[in-house]
Amino acid sequence: MQQGLQAPMWRAIGAYRITSLIYVAVLIVRNVDQYANPLATGPVFALMVGWTAFATAAFARPQWRRWPLLIADLAVALTVVIAGPHVIGQDALSDGVPTLAVTWLGAPVLTWAVSGGRRRGVAAALILGATDITVRDELHPSTLNGLALMVLAGFVVGLVARLAVDAEERMQRATELEAATRERERLARDIHDSVLQVLALVQRRGAHLDGEAGELARLAGQSEAKLRMMIADGPAGPPAGEEGEADLRPLLGRFASDTVSIASPATPVLLPVRTAESVRAAVGATLDNVARHAGPEARAWVLLEDDPSAITISVRDDGPGFPEGRLEEAASQGRLGVAQSIRGRIADLGGEVEIYSKPGEGTEVELRLPRL
Repeated sequence: MQQGLQAPMWRAIGAYRITSLIYVAVLIVRNVDQYANPLATGPVFALMVGWTAFATAAFARPQWRRWPLLIADLAVALTVVIAGPHVIGQDALSDGVPTLAVTWLGAPVLTWAVSGGRRRGVAAALILGATDITVRDELHPSTLNGLALMVLAGFVVGLVARLAVDAEERMQRATELEAATRERERLARDIHDSVLQVLALVQRRGAHLDGEAGELARLAGQSEAKLRMMIADGPAGPPAGEEGEADLRPLLGRFASDTVSIASPATPVLLPVRTAESVRAAVGATLDNVARHAGPEARAWVLLEDDPSAITISVRDDGPGFPEGRLEEAASQGRLGVAQSIRGRIADLGGEVEIYSKPGEGTEVELRLPRL
């Protein structure tokens, strides 16, 4: 768990322990003559003083904020709660004399809340409150008020602590993204001044040549297009498997080459990360089919459209096409590339795939994914 934004909270809890202990000392001095066993006050208060000093120092170390220390913190507070009626006496408590711990009991609730969120904070408050109620002979409204305040404190502080952790994680990701963007821009300047210009020159000079020289020029053109796309696009989003959304445009843009043209909206097309990766894989499988069946020289055009109701991706090529029923025949022969790689992925996302083709007129594959 991140600790940067939580550090002030832990310091505040330490200050709360010390301040509430001083308040306990004032109440003891004021009410000790009403206690049933005033001599027993000394050991209990000494325990509170010693634990306050130790816990303040211990919780200041992030590596110590584990279950053993959290449980010990709660156990000491429970000990004080259980000892309170024996030191003060049930009659004095019934007459309105404050309990021995009073506000000092709030420290374990706060430590549990900051370390584990609102559920853990509420759990600590309920344990302390239930114990306080159990050791009393009579139930007073002040006891219920104290329990309600501890529960509210555990809930609110735990919620704030969790929000602080989330905010710190987002800030970290934003910092990393900014650093990556700056490095990308620096590399883009260097690459543009050297590698891209050389690749473009090779492609232009060799485009009209035959044989290996022409093939080299074609490969140089493809490399130039892909490299330009890589340095032009920002990060596509969180890696697959993480929470968040990814922009589909740069994911599809990686397929751009001298034979593949990509057209997409000017604004981000955001999808959940896993969904975006599945769509990218389906488009990649479609383009692989173009290269396999239409030949390496065939051109393909990818059009990405984002409507309020659906996302549509059209992949069109200028290959030879195929007759009606060819896909069903291929599937019956066990060749399931289209069925599994394309249709299967999109169907798993709740979408559908339409394929249009005629001999001599190329092929168009339309992938449609509804917006949920």
